[in-house]
Amino acid sequence: MHAPSLPTRSIDAYAAVTERDRLERLRSVAEALSDVRILHVNSTATGGGVAELLRSIVPVCNDLGIDTDWLVMDAGDDFFEVTKAIHNGLQGSGEPLTDEMKTIYREVTARNAAEIEDEYDLVVAHDPQPLGMLERLTERLPDAPIIWRCHVDLTDPVAAYRAFVSAYTDWIDHGIFSRSVYAKAIDSPETSIVYPSIDPVTEKNRSLDEAELATERDRLDPLSFDAPVVTQVSRFDPWKDQFGTLEAYRRAREDIPALQLVLAGGMAGDDPEGLVLYEQVASEAVDDPNVHVLTDLPDTTVNALQRLSDVVVQKSLREGFGIVVSEALWKRTPVVGSTAGGIPLQVEDGRNGYLVEPDDTAAAGDRIVALLEDDERRTAFGANAHEHVRKRFLLPRQLVDLLEVFVETLNRDS
Repeated sequence: MHAPSLPTRSIDAYAAVTERDRLERLRSVAEALSDVRILHVNSTATGGGVAELLRSIVPVCNDLGIDTDWLVMDAGDDFFEVTKAIHNGLQGSGEPLTDEMKTIYREVTARNAAEIEDEYDLVVAHDPQPLGMLERLTERLPDAPIIWRCHVDLTDPVAAYRAFVSAYTDWIDHGIFSRSVYAKAIDSPETSIVYPSIDPVTEKNRSLDEAELATERDRLDPLSFDAPVVTQVSRFDPWKDQFGTLEAYRRAREDIPALQLVLAGGMAGDDPEGLVLYEQVASEAVDDPNVHVLTDLPDTTVNALQRLSDVVVQKSLREGFGIVVSEALWKRTPVVGSTAGGIPLQVEDGRNGYLVEPDDTAAAGDRIVALLEDDERRTAFGANAHEHVRKRFLLPRQLVDLLEVFVETLNRDS
């Protein structure tokens, strides 16, 4: 196990984008946890939404006076191949779960659990990767409740993977899910729904002035913002359906020949499929000079790309939540998203973007065209988008919800 380096965060930095009442409530709840030590555990410090959430949640909690640590599992490719299969199985497809896979999982999680020596009052395990640590952690910290925060789409899990995960959830005191339908798939004594959020003060989401936008525009050359640009930002993962987005783009180009498409994504440290899929997507797009497949862009460049694009697409087939949708909406860029997972919580159909069925590439293409051909509609949708995220999907709101679960689980009075 190792502790990632963390940025400095102050709760005061959010005063400009969050109502005072919400910040006061956050400080009040935090005060009830001022003598508590909390541990977050996950499988990677880079790439993907969980790492981004923790990179903000942990330092802000410390600034609020809550002693909070974050430890990342140490594991090799064999473990991450198994956990990616578990991830895929929980989302509805994947290879058979073998005894060898179970053995690898148990050995790695046991080894990581044995490395935790400090004392904690509460443990938060994120996603399936650290679940195998919980029995040993319960023995090691018998008075510390364990919360499992599941960020995966559990709409239709494969039975064998659901059973494998359920064998470990007996050690959970409280489950946190992104949608109520997910909570029905896993037994837990208590459950809560907490929506993820974006952090508006990070490099990826902060305001950019004209000079910064110009610099990043140059960095993205040969992409031209003099012609329409549609962008998808997501990990290279089969569930994100970059191939479906390519089909939707090709449909839209029939009406808008100058249209350009950007498929941008990073490589998560715990996802061995990422590089393979990136190469497949790049190969599929190589003959079209108007398609730009980009990877591991700096956060400021991603920020600018989402602001400068005319439309953002998130045509996921399965999606735990999809905070990249709120990232784009925050920057006043309308989104064409699928009805998968948490995307409909963020995209208000006909108000800040459009929703289509996950496999309907023709409808996605048509919605892209509808937005690109109506500047007034795009501007109105953009204004609605920014306000929707400000009210519902910024970090202080998520922290209030999260800390209230901690208070409840520890039987504190907030």
